[in-house]
Amino acid sequence: MGRHERPRDDAGQEAVRLEARVFGMVQGVGFRYWTMGTAEELGLSGEVKNLDDGSVSVVAEGPGPQVRKLLDWLNSDRTPGRVERVDDSLSQASGSFRGFRVL
Repeated sequence: MGRHERPRDDAGQEAVRLEARVFGMVQGVGFRYWTMGTAEELGLSGEVKNLDDGSVSVVAEGPGPQVRKLLDWLNSDRTPGRVERVDDSLSQASGSFRGFRVL
């Protein structure tokens, strides 16, 4: 990929990166594994990990509409545990992930 080329998915859409921090009762309830499963179903790459303060960090890359579906899911009542708040930002994807993993 050239210096000025933006990462694109297989359909040629510009790939985006979601960085989210999820607060609430989200550790010890299977949240990371459900997040990984949802991200994989959406065809996203990235990682999810517990943080020392009890929150969970999610980084996901892929087509914008799919990334937004993951963000919608994170903000929904369909997640395990209880999400109180999601701080998120979207940016250009780096293309550095291969698959989705739990850390």
